[in-house]
Amino acid sequence: MQFESIETLCERARPSVGGVFILCLLVACGFGREVEAQSRHPFSVHDMLAMDRISDPQLSPNGKHVAFVVRETDLKANRGRTDLWLVSTDGTGLRRLTSHPEADSNPRWSPDGGSLWFLSSRSGSSQVWKNAFDGGEARQVTDEPLDVGNLVVSPGGRHIAYTMEVFPGSSPADTKKTLDEQEKRKATGRVYDRLFVRHWDTWEDGRRSHLFVKEVVGEAHPTAVAKNAGPAAIDVMRDMDADTPSQPFGGPEEVAFTPDGSGIVFTAKDVGREEAWSTDFDLYYAPVDGSSPPRCLTDENKAWDTHPVFSPDGKTLAYLAMSRPGYESDQFRIVLQEWPRGSRRVLTEDWDRSASSIVWSPDGTRIFTVAQNTGQDSLFALDVKDGKTRTIVKQGTIHGFDIASDQIVYALSNLRSPAELYGMPLDQWQRQTQSADGGRATQLTDLNARKIAAARMGDDEQFSFLGWNDETVFAYMVKPVDFDPAKRYPLAFLIHGGPQGSFGNVFHYRWNPQVYAGAGYAAVMVDFHGSTGYGQAFTDSICGDWGGKPLVDLQKGLAAALERYPWMDGDRVAALGASYGGYMINWIAGRWPDRFRCLVNHDGNLGERFAYFDTEELWFPEWDHRGTPWDNPDSYEEQNPLRFVGSWKTPMLVIHGEQDFRIPISQGLATFNVLQRRGIPSRLLYFPDENHWVLKPHNSILWHETVLAWLDHWVKKP
Repeated sequence: MQFESIETLCERARPSVGGVFILCLLVACGFGREVEAQSRHPFSVHDMLAMDRISDPQLSPNGKHVAFVVRETDLKANRGRTDLWLVSTDGTGLRRLTSHPEADSNPRWSPDGGSLWFLSSRSGSSQVWKNAFDGGEARQVTDEPLDVGNLVVSPGGRHIAYTMEVFPGSSPADTKKTLDEQEKRKATGRVYDRLFVRHWDTWEDGRRSHLFVKEVVGEAHPTAVAKNAGPAAIDVMRDMDADTPSQPFGGPEEVAFTPDGSGIVFTAKDVGREEAWSTDFDLYYAPVDGSSPPRCLTDENKAWDTHPVFSPDGKTLAYLAMSRPGYESDQFRIVLQEWPRGSRRVLTEDWDRSASSIVWSPDGTRIFTVAQNTGQDSLFALDVKDGKTRTIVKQGTIHGFDIASDQIVYALSNLRSPAELYGMPLDQWQRQTQSADGGRATQLTDLNARKIAAARMGDDEQFSFLGWNDETVFAYMVKPVDFDPAKRYPLAFLIHGGPQGSFGNVFHYRWNPQVYAGAGYAAVMVDFHGSTGYGQAFTDSICGDWGGKPLVDLQKGLAAALERYPWMDGDRVAALGASYGGYMINWIAGRWPDRFRCLVNHDGNLGERFAYFDTEELWFPEWDHRGTPWDNPDSYEEQNPLRFVGSWKTPMLVIHGEQDFRIPISQGLATFNVLQRRGIPSRLLYFPDENHWVLKPHNSILWHETVLAWLDHWVKKP
């Protein structure tokens, strides 16, 4: 039942004036609070899916307005829908800019703030559109034969850049022609000469995501914008057998126009046959007219370079860089280079956090960034001169932020709330203490207020304990809904993936502990050794030791939670995990077989040695297991859950997606085979249309219903 406000209840009482009077009198006497409490319901997967998801906040150049993306779940269509919204930085004037059934995303302001560029699929394919800030109908700017993505606008507004998937050396039109011809062929086979054959959830067909630059009419020209007005877009990567942005998760943050608009800098990994085992992403420069091939700017660093951003005065290029080749979880440091060919220096050499973003202050004296930080994703400011760091927003998870003029805005979520927008004047954060938590910021949006009010959630708490080698380890606990300290509650013990990951203070849309709290469980999440946000040494510590330190931390963390919270029933505990968490479930089944009433394994490896041979990103196991299986077989075998299947006895639910090429379906089927052959109570939930994650709304509902039914059967009973 959805929460109804007192105003709604009064409205329902009309036309009886007496009814209104009686109801309002009851409200005044406190009865209304009871009505509200009774109408609220425990949080569930349906509430999770109903939340509006805010992302990509973009400040107007004058700092007075924020454009952002809102994703709504369309259960009937079984997918999400995205639209553009706008709000003033004083919190007024919230309005929806687009409402087309197809996707609108990636908003970018024109330099004068008079209009918004964005991507939309309303024409039947994803193209660039433009809308005047003061209203009117959106106008289509591009009419490319292929889908367009990753929109960036040049500083002067004369050019836009975007990506299309083309065959190297082939134009978009020729690529479309080739694809159409392939579609008509009777034979469906493909021939591969090198890796990747498939990546994440896609079979490779030879196309690459290339960067195109298009001169546009509009701000710099008197003619009105029209479809494909001006010269054709130029592929500045034409002959590169490489992608920009990085696949599969990179975005427009990996592309930047030079300050004068004559060139463009982008991220790409151009390493030939080594692509599947290399993390050598580099920054490249290309002229916008395509008059010369791209030039590598970071060739000397064989590790990851990305996220180029120019300073406001155009004299410095800032970017993120790792230092260890082959390690995707190395620390991202902020590097400053005098543009165009000057010296470089690392700004964050003494800062033990990994930056994930770069935004310059308007005066160029500071760089703002987000980094994982002891269970949070905090917002920091760094002095460009000496690297001195200050915390701007500590608690919660920053999902995106922007700075313009004298304003800063950010999207912030936590364990009890989806992301909403907040803002503050730039001079205000300077008056805040080092432990700032954003409390002085103004909340700009409250899109989910009624939905949050409708659902009862569990209170959360972060705690710490002494884990492996008596080192401090952090964890989160979420209480069951309607918590009664006199009762004893079953426990859902959630294990995060990665293993270089974190279960932080975030509103999650796949592994949300409030779903378990709403079903009557306590939830505990341990950030074991290997987790991110606790210093690089902590993250590095499990290289070659997947089953060692993390298992000790999980064992000690569970014991610490049961001692700290005596209302948790230590006899009724289930362990659940996905990806590395799924691997750990298989490891626990053999190495800690008597502890849990049941287990849930989503997309987890069973055969760790063979997992090297059937995955796609080979750099990952080669780093974490210290080499290849033929050069260092003992490391793979030492961490192999297959060694201990003879000790398995705990009931297990196995979940896997057919389109998961990171951990292929054979691993899930092998796990289920073992369980069935050994006569262990088990169940398999198979998704033919999901990848490493479960993304379709109705599949998410089925996932949660199946998981909670499994827990209820094995754990809830005394």
